[in-house]
Amino acid sequence: MAEENQSGNSGQGRGFGRGQGRGQGGGRRSGGMRAGGNCVCPSCGHKEGHQAGKPCFEKKCPECNTDMVRE
Repeated sequence: MAEENQSGNSGQGRGFGRGQGRGQGGGRRSGGMRAGGNCVCPSCGHKEGHQAGKPCFEKKCPECNTDMVRE
């Protein structure tokens, strides 16, 4: 018969391990936004390099004056 630990749970410890989860990585496949990449106009397709700290939606397309989006 299994022995119970002091908290009354049979075999369930209170570990503080890091686990084996996938984490919060912001890689390309998970859709995370990182420095670099491009801002693109959804209307005409014009592309410009993304500047860190400046969201693409705050930029206006120089071709058609539409708000840009992150590629």
